[in-house]
Amino acid sequence: MTDERLLEAAPEPAVTTIPGPERLLLHMPVDIRNMSLMVLAGLALLFVLHWAKAVFIPVMLSVLFSYALSPVVNWLEHKRVPRWLGAAVLVLGILGVMGSTTYALSNNAVQLLESLPVAVQKLRNSTKAKTGRPDSTLETVQKAATQIEQATQEGAKPAGNRGAMRVVVERSSFNIKDYLWTGTIGLMALIGQATVVIFLTYFLMLSGDTFRRKLVKLAGPSLSTKKVTLQALHEITGQIQRYLQVQLLTSALVGVLTWLALLAIGLENATVWGIAAGVLNLVPYVGSLITMVATALVGFLQFGTLNMAMVVGGASLVIHTIVGNLVTPWLTSRASRLSPVAVFVALLAWGWLWGVWGLLMGIPIMMIVKSVCDRVDDLKPLGEFLGS
Repeated sequence: MTDERLLEAAPEPAVTTIPGPERLLLHMPVDIRNMSLMVLAGLALLFVLHWAKAVFIPVMLSVLFSYALSPVVNWLEHKRVPRWLGAAVLVLGILGVMGSTTYALSNNAVQLLESLPVAVQKLRNSTKAKTGRPDSTLETVQKAATQIEQATQEGAKPAGNRGAMRVVVERSSFNIKDYLWTGTIGLMALIGQATVVIFLTYFLMLSGDTFRRKLVKLAGPSLSTKKVTLQALHEITGQIQRYLQVQLLTSALVGVLTWLALLAIGLENATVWGIAAGVLNLVPYVGSLITMVATALVGFLQFGTLNMAMVVGGASLVIHTIVGNLVTPWLTSRASRLSPVAVFVALLAWGWLWGVWGLLMGIPIMMIVKSVCDRVDDLKPLGEFLGS
């Protein structure tokens, strides 16, 4: 018998196999076509929101203002005051208070703005004197880079063009007319948008629940659909009103505490800084940082020491930290059911789309989105993701 036949006739050795853990597979039907359409629709929506932000921002501001002021107009209407008169008196009263407050604090605000550049220059000189060097590291690196660039340009000059004329193109001098024209256009655009917001807010308050009834009518003929739509509208109204009340309350608290703290320290124009801290508190994350840096600069300008500047800025930071980490989350949790992670990501997204206005309106917009998603079957996963 040959070797090949012996090998074929020999039995195969037994191989012991150790059974591994069973793999669990999750079968999820994925419709690539629908997913692609959703991605394209989302990108198109982002483009439209960014491209037409000059239209969407005044509309959303007007909607939020109407939500905040409608309870007062409803109360006046309950007291038999015509709705058009109550809305007009409320809008004119708010504008009058804002105008009188601005006029009363205008001199202090101008002095404060004029002192900020002086504070920055004084802080820079103090930093140089403290380090004991005439120039900072950044300035030294910049000078070295400039010298290297000049040496490279001189070495790259050809030797045969010594007699050639050198042409130097100088930058155009500063033209005050161009600056004033650009600033005037920006100011006129701001005034125009503010006028649109005022009139649109008035008309929204004047209409009352007209748009709500129209949305319920357009929801469908079935009673269940109308009921779900009405519940969503009630929830949106309640959440936005509670959120705006929380923001106004916490901003007023921050303004009063900042005013008292700066007044106790002895900082000049403490009233202006209290009002500024309350207004900037409406801008999440960024407002508190701006208040802290600006008050520290002014404190350094007034007292002349870095220690006092740190005391003034630290007082502002402590107030914002306490109110922002203790009072605001407790009140906001009662006003909305949004996840903190979803809120932070939404603020980043809306801030990228609309800048400061996106930071102001990002959370109310996400409240509206979540209320709608919770009542639409296909969008319930998104509403669950946004929820706390």
